Amino acid sequence: QVQLVESGGGLVQPGGSLRVSCAASGIDIRFSAMGWYRQAPGKQRELVASITRNGYTNYADSVLGRFAISRDGAKNMVYLQMNSLKPEDTAVYYCNYNRNGADYWGQGTQVTVSS
Repeated sequence: QVQLVESGGGLVQPGGSLRVSCAASGIDIRFSAMGWYRQAPGKQRELVASITRNGYTNYADSVLGRFAISRDGAKNMVYLQMNSLKPEDTAVYYCNYNRNGADYWGQGTQVTVSS
């Protein structure tokens, strides 16, 4: 029923920009709390950004001022705009939805920041 599909990842140089997208089905994101997580090899999956049901956003300290989460209710999509990218931003980025304590994840999209 719930399905999340990420896209838009790729290779970008340090200082560059990239936008990843999450297409949701089985839910209405306008009434859902959504988040973007990332996971690098050998590291724990970490929360990068989130948006509440009321549209308020929160960011990890490491990306504050550089990343922006947004949503388009008409298209039922969530976006993560990433600017001033650094090599340490390299990771697989996942879209997340939580309902009644259960997490729903997409398959992820790879973002690599390298010169």
